[in-house]
This record gives sequence, structure tokens and C-alpha cells, in this order.
Amino acid sequence: QVQLVESGGGLVQAGGSLRLSCAASGRTFSSYAMGWFRQAPGKEREFVATTRWSAGSIYYADYVDSVKARFTISRDNAKNTVYLQMNSLKPEDTAVYYCAATKYSGSYYYDGSRYEYWGQGTQVTVSS
Repeated sequence: QVQLVESGGGLVQAGGSLRLSCAASGRTFSSYAMGWFRQAPGKEREFVATTRWSAGSIYYADYVDSVKARFTISRDNAKNTVYLQMNSLKPEDTAVYYCAATKYSGSYYYDGSRYEYWGQGTQVTVSS
């Protein structure tokens, strides 16, 4: 069982930055692929970013096109924490952001149904 707790959301002006954190319980954090998803009002949940382990103890990062070059996902296995640094924020980034964890190691890392554990979400609001 993994419990995830997000923090770091808030209100920011367009062009500003926020860093989201997701603290995970459990002693096998390093073996989980971690993802960030978001859901805006009236819209479906959307994949944002993932960090996942691959051969050679390298973690790969992948992003939805709309956040590439603006968002950075990272993880600190010693602290059981995954981060999402969000720069150059836009009003369309406004959403509830969720952290998720999975043992799944296939190609469909952008599919939320592949993730077993979810946090409660943190609100990010970007004003224009």
C-alpha cells in the first residue's frame, strides 16, 4: 500500500512558477513509476508528466506536449518524494493536480488507469 500526499499548489499570476511536491509512504518508492495528472473543471483528467525507472537505474521523464520546456518532473528517492516544477505558467494550466504511483512499466504511462495509487490532489490556479 502506498499513500501519496501532494502539496505546493496555490494561486499564481501567468508567467509565474510553482513547485508541487508529492510525499509517498512505503519503503519501495524507488521501484514505482510516478506520474502527475491534472483535471480542469468540466474536462477529463489529463496526463502531465511521469518519471519511470529503466535499465541501468536511469529514470526517464516524459511530458505532455503542452508542458514540455515549462515543467520538470524529478524525484528524490531518499525522501520518497516526487516534484513537479512548473514555470511560465499559463491560465490553461489551472487545474487540480494529482500525483499517482504505479508498478506498471509498459508504454502506456500516460494512461491514468495504469496507476494504482493516487493522492488527494492540490489546486493550481493561474490568473491572467
